[in-house]
Amino acid sequence: MWKPRRRKRDGLRRLLPIREQKDSGRGVFTRRALLIMAVQTAALGELGRRLYDLQINSGDHFAKLADRNRTSTRLLAPPRGLISDRFGTVVAANRTNWRALLLPEETTDVEGTIERFSSFIPLEERDSTRIARELRHKRKFVPVMLREFLSWDEMARIELNSPSLPGVMIDVGTTRSYPLGPLLAHTVGYVGPPNEQDVAKSTLLALPGMRVGRAGIEQSQDQLLRGQAGSVQMEVNSVGRVMSELDRQDGTPGDELALTLDVGLHQAVQNRIGDMAASAVVMDCRNGEVLAMCSTPSFDPSLFDSGVSRAQWAEWTSDQRTPLIDKTVAGVYPPGSTFKPAVALAALKAEVITPTDRFFCPGHYDLGGARFHCWAKHGHGSVDLHLALKYSCDVYFYEVAHRLGMERLADTSHALGLGTKLDIELPHQRAGLIPTPAWRQKHKHHWNGGDTIVSGIGQGFVQVTPLQLATYTSRIATGRAVQPHLVRAVNGEIGAQIDPQHWPEMDLNPHMLKAVREGMYAVVNEQHGTAPKARLNLPGITMAGKTGSAQVRRVSRAMRESGHFNSANLPWEYRPHALFICFAPYDDPRYAVSVVIEHGNAGAEVAAPLARDIMTDTLLRDPVNHKTAPGQTVANAD
Repeated sequence: MWKPRRRKRDGLRRLLPIREQKDSGRGVFTRRALLIMAVQTAALGELGRRLYDLQINSGDHFAKLADRNRTSTRLLAPPRGLISDRFGTVVAANRTNWRALLLPEETTDVEGTIERFSSFIPLEERDSTRIARELRHKRKFVPVMLREFLSWDEMARIELNSPSLPGVMIDVGTTRSYPLGPLLAHTVGYVGPPNEQDVAKSTLLALPGMRVGRAGIEQSQDQLLRGQAGSVQMEVNSVGRVMSELDRQDGTPGDELALTLDVGLHQAVQNRIGDMAASAVVMDCRNGEVLAMCSTPSFDPSLFDSGVSRAQWAEWTSDQRTPLIDKTVAGVYPPGSTFKPAVALAALKAEVITPTDRFFCPGHYDLGGARFHCWAKHGHGSVDLHLALKYSCDVYFYEVAHRLGMERLADTSHALGLGTKLDIELPHQRAGLIPTPAWRQKHKHHWNGGDTIVSGIGQGFVQVTPLQLATYTSRIATGRAVQPHLVRAVNGEIGAQIDPQHWPEMDLNPHMLKAVREGMYAVVNEQHGTAPKARLNLPGITMAGKTGSAQVRRVSRAMRESGHFNSANLPWEYRPHALFICFAPYDDPRYAVSVVIEHGNAGAEVAAPLARDIMTDTLLRDPVNHKTAPGQTVANAD
């Protein structure tokens, strides 16, 4: 009985170390588990933090990145503002233009894409040059225009081969159109693609389809006409091919401009001039609104948008009638005898003559050994201011200019709008010239008395534009310092300049103006006036005017005294210019007209009848007294 009990104790003794061993191993396992759990918890915590950061803190950012992979947003060129005449006839509009664009950021091989495109749609050399230039200077997200004015067949070829043209898309935009073609080309102007200098000034011009005004109103009012860009959001696939359009916000069109012009009257003036190299301006002499402004011959302005061919350019530039030049503001001519009213006003203002002072005209004027001839070989006898204007006596104005001096003549001429740039909304305007001794000396030449003498009859160095002549006539007719202008309203809001009271009265004595106006009345309406062919055939309405014939080459004394000289027999380019200025009705002036016919020879024979017909059309139509286009059509008047 004793031994088993002893063995049990011995067994217990043997078991105790084993339990201690097990307890010791369990402690090691628990520490490892805790360590692993801590690592796992830390990892899960970091993962949770990262997920929180990605989904909560940066969720919007990555959502935009993901959406950007699916969508493409680009800016849209805004439609250019419309231009219309005073009665709402559109003279510059927009038409649909289908074009192929390349989005460089959506293709990995830009050059390869362009090469494949050109195999389907041929590119001209100038297109390839332009594309290469735009790729160098534009950012990758700005579309580059490959070709515009696509036909339906060309668009079908592009769509059929679209899988091999990543980044290429067909887009619809607008391009400028001129419904009246050459009729208003010089005044309205035209647009063309922007160059690098234009884009450097405004990034908006980098958009495909944007155009920049290059002449006329299109250029002077370019900022108003441009508008503000829009945007379009498109869904694209993995290679950048457009799958659908998600959203579009069209750009804000440019401002709409209403001009002072009357298209119907302008067409009538154009018909009167025909194919002569000439210019004519019709103004409302009370407020300076330009109603017609013709320069012939003209050109098609739409060609500058799509591109002028070399043959067309050569034809224009070789034409001695200069169709590309707006003669109304950039053509400068000696005014001839149309300058004499300005000389008279300057002399009256300086008090070197009175209206009743008389000078004797024997047919020539001698000064310092030089002889200056009157146009009338045997002279006009004793004449005062009234008769001098009526007969257009050169000798009278030689004497007046000699007494007056060029400085005072230049001051009054500038005040009347001659030889200075006018405040009209047209670029490329030339100032002309009223010469002075200081101007002559500046060019290293001496001024002599003969220079003053010939300036007194609008010859020598004196140069003016047809627009200046119309402005000058308006200022004589009304006594107000009106400025010519073409923009009547912007977005329907009419400017304050249409009110005659907006323009200040000139610093000229009303009695002086009356004396000059009466002389101009005599030119047209009194017996032996120089312009009987300008007399109006309208009941109760009379017109005042002044003729002018301006030489373009010197006529020698021998040629004059030969008795056989006739300028009409000279080659066209050597004949004198024919000019005429006028205003009507005489008792209550509303309209002023200036006409210049290049090498027309005689103002009284050619320019005066033309001015009469233009004034007749203007008075019959009477555009300034209508709110809507007059019902009577004068465009095809006989």
